[in-house]
Amino acid sequence: MGSVQVQAKIKEQLLELAEEDYRVFASGLLPNTHNLLGVRLPLLRKMAKRLAKEDWQAYLYTGGDDFFEEIMLQGMVIGCAKCSPEERMQAIQCFVPKIDNWSVCDSFCAGLKLARENPEEVWDFLAPYFNSQQEFELRFAVVMLIFYYINESYLEQTLNLLDAVSHEGYYVKMAVAWAVSICYIQFPEHTGHYLERCALDDFTYNKALQKITESLKISPETKVKIRSMKRKI
Repeated sequence: MGSVQVQAKIKEQLLELAEEDYRVFASGLLPNTHNLLGVRLPLLRKMAKRLAKEDWQAYLYTGGDDFFEEIMLQGMVIGCAKCSPEERMQAIQCFVPKIDNWSVCDSFCAGLKLARENPEEVWDFLAPYFNSQQEFELRFAVVMLIFYYINESYLEQTLNLLDAVSHEGYYVKMAVAWAVSICYIQFPEHTGHYLERCALDDFTYNKALQKITESLKISPETKVKIRSMKRKI
């Protein structure tokens, strides 16, 4: 079957799985998403696993980008395809420019277990993205830190990278705030010292504090302390 026929078949399957009520609901969570069909994520994951067992390279490099779900599906295939680390990183590099919303970004990152298996190589691979001026390329890099590098081995390096992020994009700031909050929840003493001297902008800093206080893992006493650290804007 040719690439055009494969694309048409996948579009047809996605259209069959689409639910209008879910499309309306999901659209409310994804601002500026005009190309949403309304296919639930578990169904996309099932499709991705099947495609990953076929000629996934041909699919990725000829796949359609008309719908949100088509892009999401490609990201999922990259995560579950059987291939070498080098092949996967090449596919990631080709895919990242297609990310244009937080949902595709975060779901894509969650599937890249490659970072858990090859942390040093992926750390080096991510480095250039922290210099990107593209909002979702930078969010991609930050969310990868959240999923794979908030641990004893990488905590200090992760905090240093987060502190150096400078971008006005809302979804970058929210990702950095999320990352700092997870650092605090898992390593409160070390991250607490970081917060005392960090260079985060006021919005990101206060959002990080807010996310810390929203965690069920933080004691009421600590939440009082964290709230007292809020900067007045």
